[in-house]
Amino acid sequence: MTQKEKEYKAAVEAILFAHGEPIAAEKIAEALEIKKDQVVLLIEQLQKEYEKVDRGLCILPLGDKWQMATKTAVQEPVKRVLDNRRNTPLSQAALEVLAIIAYNQPVSRSFVEQVRGVDSSSTIAKLMEKGLVEEAGRLDLPGRPISFRTTEVFLRTFGLATLEQLPPLHSGEGVQLELAGTPNEE
Repeated sequence: MTQKEKEYKAAVEAILFAHGEPIAAEKIAEALEIKKDQVVLLIEQLQKEYEKVDRGLCILPLGDKWQMATKTAVQEPVKRVLDNRRNTPLSQAALEVLAIIAYNQPVSRSFVEQVRGVDSSSTIAKLMEKGLVEEAGRLDLPGRPISFRTTEVFLRTFGLATLEQLPPLHSGEGVQLELAGTPNEE
C-alpha cells in the first residue's frame, strides 16, 4: 500500500468516526476527491482490521451507507458510561407501534391507532425521541395527515441493512404485527 493510500485509509477511518451516523461512500469520495470504488475498498480493508478480537469497534454496512459502531462484546460498558435514555428498553406498546410502522410505512398516526385500537400519539413521540421513527411527509389523503417511517437508527438497532431483512409477517386468522426476537447482536 502506497503512502497516499494509507493517508486515504486514515482519512476514511477518521470520517467514519467523526461523522457518527451512516454515511455514503460517495460522500466520502467527494470529500477525498477519489473514486467511490476506492473508498469502498478502503472501508472493506478497515472492516477486516476491526474484525480482530481485540478491537472494540466495527464498521457496519447499512444499505448503501457505512457506519462505525461499538462491537457487541463491549456494548454494555459503553451504555453504562453514556447512560443515555435512548438506550432504555422499548415497551410492548412501542414495539407494536414500531412493527406497524416498519411493515406498512409510510403510515399515519390514525392508521397505527386503527390497527392497535388505542391512542398511539405518545408512543410515536417516544419512538421519534429515540430516533427510531421520523416524519415522512404528508399523505395524499383528506386532511393531509403526517406520515411516519422508520430511520437508519431503527435499522442499526435491530441489526438490519435494509427493510427487506425484516422477518416475514405471520398469516392466519389475523395478522400479528410483531418483531421476531431481539435485535441482532452482531
